[in-house]
Amino acid sequence: QVQLVESGGDTVQPGGSLRLSCVASGFTFSIYTVSWYRQAPGKERVLVATIARDGGSINYADSVKGRFTISRDNAKNTVYLQMNSLKPEDTAVYYCKAGRILTAYWGQGTQVTVST
Repeated sequence: QVQLVESGGDTVQPGGSLRLSCVASGFTFSIYTVSWYRQAPGKERVLVATIARDGGSINYADSVKGRFTISRDNAKNTVYLQMNSLKPEDTAVYYCKAGRILTAYWGQGTQVTVST
């Protein structure tokens, strides 16, 4: 059974940090490109960061560059999103996606709220 399970979401104050995790099972995780997306209330889901299957290529949305870091550990079938200097506009449900050619698997999401 294919699964992607996100965790690590929480409520933090502006300027705080969180680390999200996404654990994969049921497929060969190491050959998939993995991305983090987020969806704020009433808005479309948008791409936040992407990491290639070997970690050699990484890309970020302009809105998170310099604050967020994506990484992966293929031995643990896990991808991470380290989020620093969080802002209220980072509030959203964060999803991970594993994609390859015509296949895409999504997790169920984890809520991140940045608020005083």
